[in-house]
Amino acid sequence: MAEETIGIVGAGIVGLATGREIALRRPGTRVVVFEKEDEVATHQTGHNSGVVHAGIYYPPGSLKAGLCVRGVSLLREYCQDRELPYQEIGKLVVAVREDELGRMDALYERARNNHVPDLRKISREEIREIEPNAGGVAALHSPRTAITDYPAIARQFAADIESSGGEVKLGFPVSSLTDVPDGIEVASGQERIRVDRLILCAGLQSDTVAGLAHDTKEPRIVPFRGEYMLLKPDRTDLVRGLIYPVPDPRYPFLGVHFTPRVDGSVEVGPNAVLALAKEGYKLSDVSVKDLARLAVYPGVWKMAAQHWRTGIKEYRGSLSTRAFMRDAGEYVPGVGTEDVIRGGAGVRAQALDPDGSLVDDFRIHRTGRVTAVRNAPSPAATASMAIAEHICDAVFASAGGSV
Repeated sequence: MAEETIGIVGAGIVGLATGREIALRRPGTRVVVFEKEDEVATHQTGHNSGVVHAGIYYPPGSLKAGLCVRGVSLLREYCQDRELPYQEIGKLVVAVREDELGRMDALYERARNNHVPDLRKISREEIREIEPNAGGVAALHSPRTAITDYPAIARQFAADIESSGGEVKLGFPVSSLTDVPDGIEVASGQERIRVDRLILCAGLQSDTVAGLAHDTKEPRIVPFRGEYMLLKPDRTDLVRGLIYPVPDPRYPFLGVHFTPRVDGSVEVGPNAVLALAKEGYKLSDVSVKDLARLAVYPGVWKMAAQHWRTGIKEYRGSLSTRAFMRDAGEYVPGVGTEDVIRGGAGVRAQALDPDGSLVDDFRIHRTGRVTAVRNAPSPAATASMAIAEHICDAVFASAGGSV
């Protein structure tokens, strides 16, 4: 059989995991990854919190639930084999008020249905044994929740692709996709490369790139910036593991939490504010083009009408360190503005439907020779190797549509 070439747009962790999976599954297939930046893992992967999620939050039967749990086992084994960081430091999901206990109990049942290992409910006293400085009236303890270094994993995935005969083409912003006999022509300026099939893993640019392939216009990507504080180096001993709030089921965001990193630092955050550019990592980053696209999309205005009060609260935390830390102080009482410095920020590619609904689950479309990942928020990094398996099943299937 003649060698087949499969192109992938996007060298984030999902795109690179998919390229690696194709090379393993179909020896002889040439994989070409197209990336507009000069290095891999520049955007969502490079700004990830580093948490390997255990599968606590996701509705049983959803793609997120199944692929997260599968992805954890694949990622753990991969990190062990490649001597990459993987530390099971554990997580507490803390109820700080009595009225949160019902939601916590529902979360526990959901996690049990997702087969999260070793999860248990713990009391106020048991919280203090695990996290002496934590607050709360009760919590869920997930001892197997881990942290890792996703950019390092992505770089290793890229090396695996190249060692199998594939290529990661950096500095290649895709400007057009054209159907040609028995394939697709991927262009960047005057440079053109023909592939037999194409997979779109473009993250923050996923709706724009999908448009080049004549995929459906929806869902659209709305960028949410998540800003972090860092505990000062002499205060990182305030926490031992991950400390999270009980999430609000109305939103796909998990709230402000404490996140130790593999480098020894501890992040506090993130909030979730509407970014003024798809790659708007700073408050001053503004794209008129991106804002214009949002302004004409009805889903944005419907979302704003539903959630404007929450939006104001999030922006208050963005502008005021004191307001930001007020929420964090409920989970580690006593921590305040004097204990933190401003950290970095990431931008989440949140898909939005026309009715203003924030798309929660992974969403993947297949149209002819093109498979497009249209929504892959957290826990996409955790699930990346399982998502890659799922995408490959879709790519090598005969039918189109949602997968």
